[in-house]
Amino acid sequence: MANGSRQAAWEFFGAELKRRREDAGFTQVELGARVFVSGAYIGQFEQAIRKPQLDIARRIDETLQTDGIFERLWRKLIKEQPYTEYFAHVVELERLATEICEYAPTVVPGLLQTREYAQAMFLAGNPLAADEYIEELVKGRMDRTLLLNDATRPVYWVVLHETALRVPVGGPTVMAHQLDHIAALMRERKVLLQMLPFAAGAHPAMGKMMKLMEFEDAPPTVYTEGVFSGSLLDEPAVVKRSRASYDLIRAAALSPEVSLTLVESAAEDHRRCASTT
Repeated sequence: MANGSRQAAWEFFGAELKRRREDAGFTQVELGARVFVSGAYIGQFEQAIRKPQLDIARRIDETLQTDGIFERLWRKLIKEQPYTEYFAHVVELERLATEICEYAPTVVPGLLQTREYAQAMFLAGNPLAADEYIEELVKGRMDRTLLLNDATRPVYWVVLHETALRVPVGGPTVMAHQLDHIAALMRERKVLLQMLPFAAGAHPAMGKMMKLMEFEDAPPTVYTEGVFSGSLLDEPAVVKRSRASYDLIRAAALSPEVSLTLVESAAEDHRRCASTT
């Protein structure tokens, strides 16, 4: 489904939600209270600004007694997304965010990846997959990176652990190209990136990625990811603690200027390695 068609389908979801809510005699605030979200969230669902998670769609069905229509619509729309179920909502929120702060402990974040690096990552996780499937995954990843070329792109602040510079994903040539790409984005001021060097030692959230997102007119969220799973949370206390952890990581990281030098040096190391193999 093309992006325009998918958006039209979510707009239908929102219009149907509004119609069913009004038929049941609920205000947005009243429905929100019954499904454990704010009335403002219900309004954003109805305007197709934000997409509900599956458990919210189920609670809406239960409250409005709609015989599972919103769960079925949700599953239909998410199934046709080029992203895994647990990550699809995060992609939608990236497009709406005014600021994204990310900590990446082991690999280059998706928004910064080159096509070759992304392909190597997907092949590593799907060694027996058909080329067509891998290409579909890579295309989804590359579609996300277009966000950084948008005139209305969010402020994007990344702390990248030095591990991500040293592991030769795809081989030294692919890594050199990947790090050149990151350096170019830094020089073009499309990303504010700091490196957390090995010498920094222990730090909060060791080994765990973290993505904090801020919005113009909605509560902030934090996304963390495990093996074949992810958690998107907007509970204020959790987001506050996550922000504090991110600030500690950022305080331990190198300055952007020194970080750029480290990225460029690592790219040269990989290039030298490629020339000797």
